[in-house]
Amino acid sequence: MLKPLGFLMLALFAVALLSSCANDQRTVFHTDSDTATADAGGDTNRIPWDYKIVKGTVGDLIGSDMTILPDNALLPNDGNYATGDSVWTMQFMSADMTTGASGHDEVQLSAWTTIKSYPDEAKAKADLANLKISLQTTVPLVGVYKTEYQGKTRNFAVLTLPSGNQLKQPIDEDRYKSLKSLKKVPIKVEEIHDYVDYDLAYAKFRGWA
Repeated sequence: MLKPLGFLMLALFAVALLSSCANDQRTVFHTDSDTATADAGGDTNRIPWDYKIVKGTVGDLIGSDMTILPDNALLPNDGNYATGDSVWTMQFMSADMTTGASGHDEVQLSAWTTIKSYPDEAKAKADLANLKISLQTTVPLVGVYKTEYQGKTRNFAVLTLPSGNQLKQPIDEDRYKSLKSLKKVPIKVEEIHDYVDYDLAYAKFRGWA
């Protein structure tokens, strides 16, 4: 009689366990951060944001790597530099862009990251010219509008950039009058390309053409 009783208790325990799992829809792949992202109602994309060239000095040599002063950035010593040599470095900044339920974009910038060294400034600028490209293009004009606060009037234009993001820009009265009847406008943009995935790019407004 002990064996059947033991088997019955084991079966009841298995049923209770299965019932508990059915009531809890979480899996091992679920995290609280997933819920937070979903509740925020926004999609976050990481985009290339900016580059800059910085002059530095080689510090410590660590195996086949080197540190670049003053920030102590660690890079491969591909140029066989010695401690104290002057070098130019390329630094990169990315951005996490989140589009909320209201359609507004929020941008969180990263810190600058040193990604490459150069023996002279000319070679660094040559690479920079391929990663940050200035051009002119025509984009849709969503519209222009006026706001008034404490007796002061301000004018704005809303554009749709090549990336698909909408941008609001303050404009003066003359530009307000010239834009209000237009559907498309020429602008200057700066196209920022990702140094790892060149096809990934973000266009930033740089003025009216």
